[in-house]
Amino acid sequence: MTETYDTDVLYLATQGDGAVRTPDGRMAYIPETLAGEHIRLTKDSEGKWRLAEVLLPSPDRQIPPCSLFEHCGGCTLQHVKPAAILQWKVATVQHALQKAGFSNLPAFSAKQVQPHSRRRADLAVRRQPDGIMIGLHARNSHEVTDLTTCVVLHPDILAALPAFRATLRSLNAIRREANLHINLLDSGLDVLLQTDGPLTAPDRVRLAQLATEQHIPRISWQQIKDTGLPEVAAQSGSVVQTIASHQIAPPAGTFFQATRESEQYIQEAVVKSLPTKLNRRDVITELYAGCGTLTFPLAEHARVNAYEGYAPALEALKKATGGTRISPFCRDLNHQPLLAKEIAASAVVVLDPPHAGAKLQMRQIAQGLPNHIVYVSCNPAALAQDASLLAKAGYTVENVTVIDQFLWSAEIEAVCSFKRESSRRSRNGLSR
Repeated sequence: MTETYDTDVLYLATQGDGAVRTPDGRMAYIPETLAGEHIRLTKDSEGKWRLAEVLLPSPDRQIPPCSLFEHCGGCTLQHVKPAAILQWKVATVQHALQKAGFSNLPAFSAKQVQPHSRRRADLAVRRQPDGIMIGLHARNSHEVTDLTTCVVLHPDILAALPAFRATLRSLNAIRREANLHINLLDSGLDVLLQTDGPLTAPDRVRLAQLATEQHIPRISWQQIKDTGLPEVAAQSGSVVQTIASHQIAPPAGTFFQATRESEQYIQEAVVKSLPTKLNRRDVITELYAGCGTLTFPLAEHARVNAYEGYAPALEALKKATGGTRISPFCRDLNHQPLLAKEIAASAVVVLDPPHAGAKLQMRQIAQGLPNHIVYVSCNPAALAQDASLLAKAGYTVENVTVIDQFLWSAEIEAVCSFKRESSRRSRNGLSR
């Protein structure tokens, strides 16, 4: 006889799953449930509790807008109304900052992008007996769901997938699997294909035909697990992206914010966080600068020393800096962080670290004690860890903007501004 258990969902945990207390007193996390709901659970053959039925639904519950929900792993929260997701993401960032040691937090700003606006796609490719499958992994699975529809992706990306399926099916370079990275830029689709086999001469011809037929300026290629730089497999035009009125030529597979709208939200939040008394001689130290998403807007307010560890991205930034007040530096900040004495002279430190956070670099920032720090976070857990050093160093939170640029997912973007009064002379409890 199947064991069942009726209980209430206490809250949404960090991955957006509902937290419940099981009969033995332990916590379990149940997908597709919402805080306050009364639900029925069943125990599966492995002894894990699974959702059987929602007995009393939350008013924040909705019918998922995509037919692939529960199969595609790209969206895990389509059963939740967007306004409720944004509210939960704001609360998650608040909790992260409180965990870091901050109290008396200011009111947060919150922004949310529109459906069908995502301009970046990282897709899995699988060869099947009857063709090629392109899509996303199902949640907690290696299985790939063929992406035949999507309420998140920009229509230009979705419309190109049938042509990709047809071409990739004919490639010798794809034995079992591949990865397909697509950026929608000003110049059109920019594609990086990673395959499990070498690219043959006929493969290159087929990719060149695809580029011509679909008006794709560049298709780059590299073999999976190859640590070198991708090579251009087909090019039919220039690759261009505009950032704050500056045109850059980004390298293959460049990281950009998920949507054009969210990029603007992040830029506006960062600029809003700058001190009002900046002058043209002041220096902003920007860490993890990438191709200049924040660099160019910052340079309109002060001189910018921009540090980036990925040489091709920095080279694209360098080529677009003519006539600006930007000084680019190539530096792997995870292994060679900018030192505290170099940071101390900065009017502002702006950083947009990777998902794991700033780690060693954050220790140097906290020791350098710049008066103003603007931290762009894509991971509340890393934010809590990094910001705890700032709380100990005497900083306060000035403002926070939460951006929901990953619709119906648990991913969260936030821009946090920290300030330390210059009159305070202590450094982690020691005299300077």
